[in-house]
Amino acid sequence: MVKIGKTELGEFPLLLAPMEDVSDPPFRALCKEQGCDMMYTEFISVEGLIRDAHKSVQKLDIYDYERPVGIQIFGAEIDSMMRAAEIVEEADPEVLDINFGCPVKKVVCKMAGAGILQDIPRMVKLTEAIVKSTNKPVTVKTRLGWDDKSKYIEEVAERLQDVGIQALSIHGRTRKQMYKGEADWSLIGKIKENPRIKIPIFGNGDIDSPQKAKLYRERYGVDGIMIGRAAIGYPWIFREIKHFFETGEILPPPTIKERVEAAKQHVKHSIEWKGPNLGILEMRRHYTNYFKGYRDIKKYRGQLVSLKTADDIYGVLDEIGRVYKNADQQHR
Repeated sequence: MVKIGKTELGEFPLLLAPMEDVSDPPFRALCKEQGCDMMYTEFISVEGLIRDAHKSVQKLDIYDYERPVGIQIFGAEIDSMMRAAEIVEEADPEVLDINFGCPVKKVVCKMAGAGILQDIPRMVKLTEAIVKSTNKPVTVKTRLGWDDKSKYIEEVAERLQDVGIQALSIHGRTRKQMYKGEADWSLIGKIKENPRIKIPIFGNGDIDSPQKAKLYRERYGVDGIMIGRAAIGYPWIFREIKHFFETGEILPPPTIKERVEAAKQHVKHSIEWKGPNLGILEMRRHYTNYFKGYRDIKKYRGQLVSLKTADDIYGVLDEIGRVYKNADQQHR
């Protein structure tokens, strides 16, 4: 049984990666329905939290039906991180997660996210301060290193464990790689082989099928898998992996009816949570994957990403359901 603090996550948990403008409550609800064992919020700026910025504070919203949830924060200054940890504790997540992996330039240039991989002693010092400042279990998500010449993740894993983190998620790329190339899980596997490592180690990067999830589980011995981009517009990835683990069978893909209903639920909850303008705007990244693989779907995607009212979007989604209702057999 994998545990973080007092929270039991099952024998081999599947986790939803924190993704900016993606892993919000409307999307997390869909992933939970499809079997995700633990989810993380979008990453939250500690400077935004301590300044009470609306966008940052709103990301603290978590709901009982989606637990267990980790709230992820990023920042570079110890005092700000500690103050933000107090705010996070009041939101009462199961876990406080520190982002040491975001490769985006505007984050990295402040020595936050993956930027701190250039200064491992500072990374350890900051983590230790957070652990001491909160009663919540602290976890970390990071990368292999800054670049190919500084893949210090084996040392980092030991040092972060020594200062008290209770789980470590590792994306199998360096910051320099961003999201390009193939994720390298070999160092993640070496960490699992290290007898000093007692905390759960979760692998992340390129898991996009049940077969790959099973292969990497067996090859690298990780305690669980964190899934990011493969879940965007396709929350069914969680149920498909779990079914394959249990039976060795590949589930048929979701029907067009399931896809339309999921998309409609997502739109509805997105508007309820973010308001009509932002809710509709941020849904646009999801439509491609909801209907990926259906012939001539491009014209409908073009409509969905340009429409500005919920009723118009629901109308197009219903039309997709009617047009493709007999296409599932061919699609499979």
